[in-house]
Amino acid sequence: MTASALTHRPRWRNLALLAVLLAPLLWPLQQLADRYYRSELTEQNRQTLDLYVANLLGTLNRYEVLPRILGELPELRSALHNAEVPQVRDRANRLLRQLQQRTGADVIYLMDTAGTTLATSNWDAEDSFIGRNFAFRPYFRQAMEGRLGRFFGLGNTSGKRGYYFGSAVRDGDQILGVLVVKVDLDHTETLWGNTPEQLMVTDAFGVVILTSRADWRFRASRALSAEEREQIAFDQPYTTLEPRDLALNIDAWLIQSRELKETGWSVRILAPIALVERPVRTVVAIGGATLLALLLLLGLLMQRRRHFLDRLALDVQARRELEQRVQERTRDLEALNSRLKVEVLEREQAQQELVRAQDELLQAGKLSALGTMSASISHELNQPLAAIRSYADNAGVLLDQQRNAEARDNLRLISELTARMASIIAHLRAFARRDQHAPERVALQPALDDALALLAKRRQAMGVELVRDLPEATLWVQAGETRLRQILANLLANALDALAERPPVRRIWLRAEQQGKGVLLTLRDNGPGFSAEALRRAREPFFTTKTSAQGLGLGLAICDTLVRALGGELSLANHPDGGAQLGLFLRSAEPGAAFPTEDHLQ
Repeated sequence: MTASALTHRPRWRNLALLAVLLAPLLWPLQQLADRYYRSELTEQNRQTLDLYVANLLGTLNRYEVLPRILGELPELRSALHNAEVPQVRDRANRLLRQLQQRTGADVIYLMDTAGTTLATSNWDAEDSFIGRNFAFRPYFRQAMEGRLGRFFGLGNTSGKRGYYFGSAVRDGDQILGVLVVKVDLDHTETLWGNTPEQLMVTDAFGVVILTSRADWRFRASRALSAEEREQIAFDQPYTTLEPRDLALNIDAWLIQSRELKETGWSVRILAPIALVERPVRTVVAIGGATLLALLLLLGLLMQRRRHFLDRLALDVQARRELEQRVQERTRDLEALNSRLKVEVLEREQAQQELVRAQDELLQAGKLSALGTMSASISHELNQPLAAIRSYADNAGVLLDQQRNAEARDNLRLISELTARMASIIAHLRAFARRDQHAPERVALQPALDDALALLAKRRQAMGVELVRDLPEATLWVQAGETRLRQILANLLANALDALAERPPVRRIWLRAEQQGKGVLLTLRDNGPGFSAEALRRAREPFFTTKTSAQGLGLGLAICDTLVRALGGELSLANHPDGGAQLGLFLRSAEPGAAFPTEDHLQ
């Protein structure tokens, strides 16, 4: 025996001992797997049971009210009043046939107060109910007592299973007869399909009436009392008057049930325990195989440990050489990093120059826009100035004539006109001043009012109707006050440009709402809308669908840049009813008073 064998044999013995100690861990694994698969199967069967019960109740509820409704038909009442007239009974038969075809019921038939069938939907079939007496059926007795008759059973004539609804046909307080609707429930069994789980529906006597296994049908799931057997013999609901017991091994099935109060039935799903045992055995087998694999892996690791120790010395030497190379490479990287810092500094300076140039471009764009509005603004100011001069001259004349009250009215009108001029000038100053880069708290509605005021003259001249849907409470957003006014003015100006291409009626809709952590302002017009190319390239600088005299194509590009700088989003689309629709989304700010700016303090 070699020294190597003496060295390695104890190691394999230790592995065998470890396997013996770890084997009992498979038992809790088996318990956990059994609990898990039982829970999964139970939940799956519960959902299936709910679906089947819902389908069964839906089928019954669909026909429950049918007898009462059909009992109000004049033709059926006439058949009860004139049962001896063949033409009347023939019309009733044909009417019931039409109703049966439309509703999907199995059979609809009409009985007199003695239980004799006068008219039926199967009047021309071999198993016709005409002349047959069903007074012994529970649904007939219940209907004659003024209740809704319910009954499940085999048809004495057809031999088919069905659920019967019966209702009295009245003429005032007098009961003329009973109308019965039979529902075929055979299809509810065919819906189940071929699955390991089995369906079983039992009635109030505990007898299986619907099932996915034919050999269980009309067997008793429990012991029947003498009274129940007597009632079964009287009602004759099954093919047999003495239902045999259902020999069922409860321990071999996982059973779930649901009670149907409306019918007194119990619906059960029976899943074979084998559906749980098979995956549990598979899990245990996998666990055992995994344990064996781990033990083998551990043995291999112990075998390779010696080789690892031999290679460790070589790795130490290689690590030293690697550290030397890393130090050399680090020195090269430090030099490269120094060069990169210089390049980054130069790029930052260039970026700052670009930002300043963009700000100058934005300011120039605003001043250009103000130039286009100067004519309408001068008109707005000239009117109040002319009125002020006229009121002042009149006030002097009135004072000379001692008409002080009228002179005071002229002075009040002069004051109102100067306030109007101050408002116009304030809108221009707020639009023209340079904005700060840092977002601040801004009230949306006043900024929108300022933008609308700058374009009011042009909008009125074009006959554009403004439809506002703004909340009464002030919406506060994070934005630059001047930038927000510029964005709104540009968007409104674009809408007016688009409306110039269409005849009246011209409309602009404005709507604002709180949405999540921000505020969404929607601007819509009934103009021609965006073309496919415009939707794709609208945010590109210098892209425009207008002539060179109408614009440079910077409006939407500038607005998109400003909105993204504020942390917001500008969306473009066409409304389903026609026209363009723009969405301006800005982050919400805490409510409060806006911070004063330099222009406000002057």
